[in-house]
Amino acid sequence: MIRLLQFLAWPAALGIIIALLALLLLPILRVTPASQSNATPFSYADAVSRAAPAVVNIYTEKQSEEYLNPSLHRQLGIRDHSQKTLGSGVIVDSNGLILTNNHVINSADRISVLLNDGLTLQQLLGVDKNNDLALLKIHMDNLTTIEIGKSDEARVGDVVLAIGNPLGLGQSVTQGIVSATRRWNLGINNAENFIQTDAAINPGNSGGALVDAHGRLIGINTAALDETNSVGISFAVPVDTAMKSLQQIVQYGEVRRGWLGIGADPELATLNEGEYPIPIGLKVYFVESGSPAEKAGIKKGDILTHMNGQPMTNGGIVANQLANLQPGNQVKFKILRENNSIEITATAEFPPTVRTET
Repeated sequence: MIRLLQFLAWPAALGIIIALLALLLLPILRVTPASQSNATPFSYADAVSRAAPAVVNIYTEKQSEEYLNPSLHRQLGIRDHSQKTLGSGVIVDSNGLILTNNHVINSADRISVLLNDGLTLQQLLGVDKNNDLALLKIHMDNLTTIEIGKSDEARVGDVVLAIGNPLGLGQSVTQGIVSATRRWNLGINNAENFIQTDAAINPGNSGGALVDAHGRLIGINTAALDETNSVGISFAVPVDTAMKSLQQIVQYGEVRRGWLGIGADPELATLNEGEYPIPIGLKVYFVESGSPAEKAGIKKGDILTHMNGQPMTNGGIVANQLANLQPGNQVKFKILRENNSIEITATAEFPPTVRTET
């Protein structure tokens, strides 16, 4: 019996040694506790607790154009003659910088921000109308801020949470997934590069936070496809875009955009007119005199096939790059001219009206 146990002990000991070596050499085999891993959690309470304190309610008032006669108001006993709207905002800097949507505060006579400890007035630093963004500042220090994520790393299928003030109910959270990225040509903004989600976004959610499963900000909630019916399609401005606008507003008081002086047909040019034409790019229909495009050598009738290495057939990427072009940026075009492919580099400038003013 003893000999039998001794005989079996060697294989067992050898197995244990091999297992220990495998764990040392192959870390992937180690079991990591869920609390220490990056795996998607079963509950999003921790993500909400991290992000929610930085999401605020915004209330605006605008003098109604229908009631502009004070004496008539007194006769009729009308006291409140203002239009009120509501929305949300996100604290992105501990010194009081708040991102929201431009349409939330547009034309408002009075803007109030509701923090946990009460209402406070704010200063409007600037807007980015093309991306429907506005930057507010409240004069308070050491505010709780949200962690900034990376919207360009968002993937279809990622879990997201929308935090805001829907329908005036107070702060609420809805959950969904990223349904699509780089959505454009929707007629919502001039510069469209939306994150699409099925997380419910209702009136009042505008300007609030779209966060990932770990509570990191990846977008500013902007619009639902149909606010009268729930169809599960909503859109958010990527946080990468929002933070670039913020930096320019802080630095310049406005968002500066570059000018090329070129116009292209929105309908894609095709390689042939056969039964199955192949889209190849955008056809230039005008070039402004003295513009960066003319200086670079672009001509009417050229077909732009690529911009900075991106095919011009990828409308969402190209439209977003053009809409957010900065003065001084170099743009590399690949052009088809009389069946010859050539490369041209144009340098964006300030638009003529801005250049004249400065």
